[in-house]
Amino acid sequence: MEKLLDRFLRYVAVDTQSDPDSQTQPSAERELDLLRMLRDELLAMGIEATLDEYGYVMATIPSNCSKDVPAIGFIAHVDSSPDASGKDIKPQIVENYDGSDIPLKGVEGLSLKVSDFPELLNYQGQTIITTDGTTLLGADDKAGIAEIMNAVQYIVEHSEFKHGDIKIGFTPDEEIGRGVVKFDVAKFGAQYAYTMDGGAVGELEYENFNAASATVRIQGRNIHPGYAKGKMLNAILIGMELNSLLPVGQRPELTDGYDGFFHIIGFNGTVENAEFSYIIRDHDMDLYELKKAFLEKCVAFINEKYGEGTATVEIKHQYYNMRKVVEPHYHIVEIARKAMEMEGIVPDVKPIRGGTDGANLSFMGLPCPNIFAGGHNFHGKMEFVPLESMEKASKVILNILRLFAE
Repeated sequence: MEKLLDRFLRYVAVDTQSDPDSQTQPSAERELDLLRMLRDELLAMGIEATLDEYGYVMATIPSNCSKDVPAIGFIAHVDSSPDASGKDIKPQIVENYDGSDIPLKGVEGLSLKVSDFPELLNYQGQTIITTDGTTLLGADDKAGIAEIMNAVQYIVEHSEFKHGDIKIGFTPDEEIGRGVVKFDVAKFGAQYAYTMDGGAVGELEYENFNAASATVRIQGRNIHPGYAKGKMLNAILIGMELNSLLPVGQRPELTDGYDGFFHIIGFNGTVENAEFSYIIRDHDMDLYELKKAFLEKCVAFINEKYGEGTATVEIKHQYYNMRKVVEPHYHIVEIARKAMEMEGIVPDVKPIRGGTDGANLSFMGLPCPNIFAGGHNFHGKMEFVPLESMEKASKVILNILRLFAE
C-alpha cells in the first residue's frame, strides 16, 4: 500500500494552478495533468472511473453489503490557488517537530514562526510538511485528494470492509469559483457527499459565506501635471478614495466567526484608468445584500462628486450559504461528527470563512458538508500540513462509510 506521504508528494509536484482570466473549463490545461493521473490510478485499482470534457473525474466503488445503504460521495478539487505560485513546489519534511520556528530554506530569513502561528505547537512530535518559502504547498486541496485516494486503496485491498456504493469526484477550478458549474449531480449518483477541503483537524462545516466578486472601474482624466489644476482626475486617487469609504472594521484581517467582509484583492491603474477588484462575503443573506448595496452607494457617491460615469461597478454572484439546504439532512453532519469521535478527534463544527464546491453542490441537490483536510495557511507561502492530520482525515472517510453501512 502506497504511503500517504508519498502519494501527497506526488500530487503536489503537479502544477495545477487555475486561471481566473480563462473562459475555458478547466481554466488551465495543466489541471488535466493531475486529473488524468487520478483517473488512471483509479482504473489501475480496478475501479470504474471517467474523465469528462469539463475536467470532472467520477468513479464508483459498488456496494458489497446486502442492506440498503445510501450512495456516499467524497469530493476534492485538483486546482491550487492563483494567489501564489504552484509551480516547482519543493516541500520540506520536518519529522518529529520540536516546537521551534521552522526555516523556509528557499528564502533567506523566512520561517514559520511560532509567535505568528502558535497552532504549530499543537503538532509537536508529528511530521509537518511545509513549503520552502517560494511557492504555496498545495495541501488545499491535494491533501484532500490524497486522503480520499488513500481510503480508496484501503477499501480495494480489504474486501472485508463493508460499505454501500461509494462515489469519488475530483474537480477543477474550485479556487476561482467555477468548480462544479457543469458537474452532473445525477451522473455522479451520490445521495449525500462530503468535500475533504477543510483546515485543521476536527473542522466540520455545513455553513459558508454568501459570496460575490466585484470589479470597480474608474475613468480618470490625464492632463500634463504642470497644467493639471482644476482639470486632472487621477483615477488611482479616486479609486483609493472609494476604497476608503468601505468600513475599515469589515476587512478580513479584522473579522472572525460569522463576521462578513469587503476584501480588496487586486489593483491595476494609471492616471487615466484604474480597476479595483474585491470579494464580498457574509454568512447572513440580508447583510450580504446590504454589503453589495453599500458598494453601489459608494460608486454613486463618487459619480456625484466627480461626474457621472467616473466609477462603474460590476458585481457577480459566486455562491450561497449551504446551511439552509444541508440542515434538513442534519444526520449527515452527525455521522461525520461521530466518525471523528471514533478517531479520538473533538469535532469543531463552525462556519466556513470561505466556500467549497460543496456549497454549490448542495444547492444542486447533493447535500455536501465539508470535512477537514488538515492544512493551515492556505493560498500562501506559509502553508503547511501535518501528516498525522491527513492520516486522521483518511480514517474519518472510512468511519463515515462504516457508519452508513451499519
